[in-house]
Amino acid sequence: MMKNIASKSIWIRSIVVIVGLSILLAIGWSLYHPVKSESLETQKRPTYRASYHFTVPDKWKNDPQRPIYFDEKYHYYYLYNRDYPKKNGTEWRHATSTDLVHWKDEGVAIPKYTNPNGDPWSGSVVIDDNNTAGFGKGALVAIVTQPSADGGKQEQFLWYSTDKGKTFTSYRNKPVMSNPGTKDFRDPKIIRDIQRNQWVMVMAEGTKIGFYESDNLKDWRYTSGFQTENIGLVECPDLYRMRADDGSYQWILGVSANSKSTGGPNTYAYWTGDFNGEAFLPDRSEPEWLDYGFDWYSAVTFEDGKDKDKYSHRYALAWMNNWDYAHNTPTLKEGFNGMDSIVRQIRLKHIADAGYRLVSQPVKALGQFQTSTESFGQIKVEGSHPLPVAGDVYQLEADVSWSTIKNTGLRLRESADGKRHVDVGVSTDGQYSYVNRANTRQPDQSGKYVESRAPFDATKKKVHLNILVDKTSIEVFVDDGEVAYSSLIFPRLEDQKITLFSDGGPAMFNNVVIKHFNR
Repeated sequence: MMKNIASKSIWIRSIVVIVGLSILLAIGWSLYHPVKSESLETQKRPTYRASYHFTVPDKWKNDPQRPIYFDEKYHYYYLYNRDYPKKNGTEWRHATSTDLVHWKDEGVAIPKYTNPNGDPWSGSVVIDDNNTAGFGKGALVAIVTQPSADGGKQEQFLWYSTDKGKTFTSYRNKPVMSNPGTKDFRDPKIIRDIQRNQWVMVMAEGTKIGFYESDNLKDWRYTSGFQTENIGLVECPDLYRMRADDGSYQWILGVSANSKSTGGPNTYAYWTGDFNGEAFLPDRSEPEWLDYGFDWYSAVTFEDGKDKDKYSHRYALAWMNNWDYAHNTPTLKEGFNGMDSIVRQIRLKHIADAGYRLVSQPVKALGQFQTSTESFGQIKVEGSHPLPVAGDVYQLEADVSWSTIKNTGLRLRESADGKRHVDVGVSTDGQYSYVNRANTRQPDQSGKYVESRAPFDATKKKVHLNILVDKTSIEVFVDDGEVAYSSLIFPRLEDQKITLFSDGGPAMFNNVVIKHFNR
């Protein structure tokens, strides 16, 4: 009996030792191999969330607010609706970045419905380095449109931050700019006019852009108006100075506008010219367009905070959506709706017999996402030529040349049977470049907005294409970025083929490089 008890005691002690060692090993493993917050099933779940584009963490986003740079990072605010899709009302949510590619969510900086004047809409924030407004040197001051308690009129209210942009305080319940009696009076954009030592504001007022000046950001004086034509209601105005590649300094006036009724884009229109401190004097009455796609709206441009040369280039980004179909996206099933374009660098170029044009290219920091590269030498294409490569998140560049053809380009996000694809190319018959999303799933159920076009001089008989593809978007930069397209696409996740094509004659594809990005 005693022998049996002793044997059992030894057996029990052995089990205790084994269990204890197992627990210690488990603790040690967890310390050096922390468990991820997502389950394995969640990690493998297919998603339409963009890989390298800014997307809202949840719910809804629309208008970007112009980023500013301080404390060695860019601070970006955007309109966010935490109650989407059940309730309306936007607020300013905050994100920061050091490279304009990777973003850290900083939460809501201006909550909605915190004063009697409704929810905060678009506006702009500046750094008040000289304490002109009296909130302290270096305070952040935002002028924001709100539908005031006085009948819901669009008026401008001041908010300020003394904690480096984390939170903003309402200056007062009364507007710093009252509505002058117009229905549309919104989206103030403020700049510091260094030449004249004053603050300047541009406002969207129906089809007009209003100009205002101030010494203290609280008291504003109307100076002039710039009347637009044939581009519909204007929103989100923009004003800045740049140095062109010929060494001259030019002022640029930009605005988000809709010229679809006349066959034009619904993106960012701009004029080059001169600003004399009170009024803008354009070089020509007709605007140019910074993007010819369907989904580059509410765009903002901003300075490079790391470069002391503030005039040689700027950055730009926009909301990748369109009010005609803003709520038609597969990401709603994943609990969010809202994405921005990639940040692009813009420069001002002088083109003989055409004047000054903004040209744009993807920001170079996108290269951080690159995981692998595939390159191809010269490929002669007549008809179709599938590449032995596939992908849904990448950057593709190619030089295409020809002698006599009708149409050439690439079919991207193509299905295995070749029936579904988005096309990028040049029509030499029509003298235009294009992006066509008719043969893939995309947001415009009306079928009207499937091919976007821009004029192209086919007599050059060559083109350089720089194309960015992500889960639900395509962005194309033609030649030196003189033409850009940004459009939403919703291909099936498995549609990943890439095919070159040429109709009406052979085309030569040279320097085809595909840089695959992190998914």
